[in-house]
Amino acid sequence: MPATRYILSTILLCLPLYAHATTVQRCEDAAGNITYTSLGCPVGHSMRLQEAFNAAPGTEPGLLPPASPSTQSFAPRELVVVGGQDDGCGNRLSREQRRKAIINQHTLAGMTTRDVESALGRPDKVVSRNGETRYVYNEKKGRSSQVTFDENGCVKGKR
Repeated sequence: MPATRYILSTILLCLPLYAHATTVQRCEDAAGNITYTSLGCPVGHSMRLQEAFNAAPGTEPGLLPPASPSTQSFAPRELVVVGGQDDGCGNRLSREQRRKAIINQHTLAGMTTRDVESALGRPDKVVSRNGETRYVYNEKKGRSSQVTFDENGCVKGKR
């Protein structure tokens, strides 16, 4: 008995790992509906034999004829931006400029209050007057720095 199992397992290992093409029946009813089956067509359907081939995974069967080179040329099209991000300050800074300023703890005209707080932290004092907001940062040795924002919450540029 163990020898039979050995021979049977050897035969199974030698079988090919791909499936061969199969013949199926193509059934069509009077309304033109098509059904594929291997069990036979119902009464009243016309039957035609059809070859079915299941390609192995990872292979690309040539089902369509190759395209001619003239059909593969594409005309260049204009790039259209549908939506963009608006920071509320007129997008005066690029992402790279904004990121570099935050990392280096600098403030640039066009930064938002959120950008300034990311760069310098929470202010020690906030002063609002005539639509302008000022963040006051008290530094060491009695020195302080100020950042002035306009009515939109954007850092004002130097005049």
